[in-house]
Amino acid sequence: MGKIRVQIKAPFGEIVVEGDSAQEILATLKTMSPQFMSEIGNLISTKLTPPIKTQLEGIVELTTEGPIITTREKLTHYEAIGLTLYASEGKTSTAAQISQLLTASGIKSMVPARINEMTKRGLVFKPDPVRPEFKLTTQGERWIEEEVLVKLRGAGS
Repeated sequence: MGKIRVQIKAPFGEIVVEGDSAQEILATLKTMSPQFMSEIGNLISTKLTPPIKTQLEGIVELTTEGPIITTREKLTHYEAIGLTLYASEGKTSTAAQISQLLTASGIKSMVPARINEMTKRGLVFKPDPVRPEFKLTTQGERWIEEEVLVKLRGAGS
């Protein structure tokens, strides 16, 4: 019998596990603790991204309350929510916090409804189902970095 290969999407990318049997794959997966997943995700995100303050200069101001969007460019509600999450500590925030920050930024949005749609699109997820916090997925982070920030920097120059 050939090898069995399992590909698992993780917040930081993809994990591929191979084995000769289903039992071997399960045994390997059981050795991966949530702490391992968290540490590897943090390590990857800190090594691959330039300081967030530099990336967001002129677009988002980091305040003690949280990130406030300062760009005068037109943003969709999804982009505004994504930017707020991207600039938030740990790239995590609750819908209520995001609503407050967007209001402070002068943006009105039905945040819970937009976050629900963003979850369906694979841009955000709940790291802990019992807590009200949302976090950008790897796909969501890439979308902000490769599309939203590129668009905003291009418009500002």
